[in-house]
Amino acid sequence: MKNKKTEVKSNDLFPVFLKLQNFHTLLVGAGNVGLEKLTALVNNTPKARIKVVATAVSSEFQSLADQHPHVVIVKRPFIEGDLDGMTFVVLATDDHQLHQYIYELAKERGILLNVADTPDLCDVYLGSIVKKGNLKVGISTNGKSPTLAKRLKEVLNECLPEEIEEILDNLHAIRESLKGDFTYKVRKLNELTAGLVENKVVNHDGEASQIK
Repeated sequence: MKNKKTEVKSNDLFPVFLKLQNFHTLLVGAGNVGLEKLTALVNNTPKARIKVVATAVSSEFQSLADQHPHVVIVKRPFIEGDLDGMTFVVLATDDHQLHQYIYELAKERGILLNVADTPDLCDVYLGSIVKKGNLKVGISTNGKSPTLAKRLKEVLNECLPEEIEEILDNLHAIRESLKGDFTYKVRKLNELTAGLVENKVVNHDGEASQIK
């Protein structure tokens, strides 16, 4: 009997990069998980406007928040009014009933959510991010394995050259100086960057060769 071929599901998430400073974010929870979420938010958008609601705040969380004047901490339990004016909500407590309650309230208001360790309640995943200067690469495993995403982040961080920011600056300057229509600019920039995507392959003799 032939083995049935395993169906591979695709990752149907739509990747976007948000100007988070243009929105209002609510973070519920200020313990270890809350610290992880806050770190991700402010490392990527230092001027993100974040309201934190928590009954207890760890010293590490407080220390990080103190470095960002746009982060405001309210020490009390969550109330429905905390959702007023919010665009994005991140839930990072160990109270799953509270998460479900806030989820239902947020859905009624059309607010996007990220819920720690609960993919089914998430509208948005906070994936692993590789950042070097103005280059930013997001990695998603569709919520299946954040650990693998972190390992891939480490690999990409090692592979990307430290000079990438200089390359970006030079390409930006060239782009600004190019004359002609959009098609012409794309063609010229493709020609200039072709060398950046060279790959090593192994031929039948076991020798490495270069392809473009």
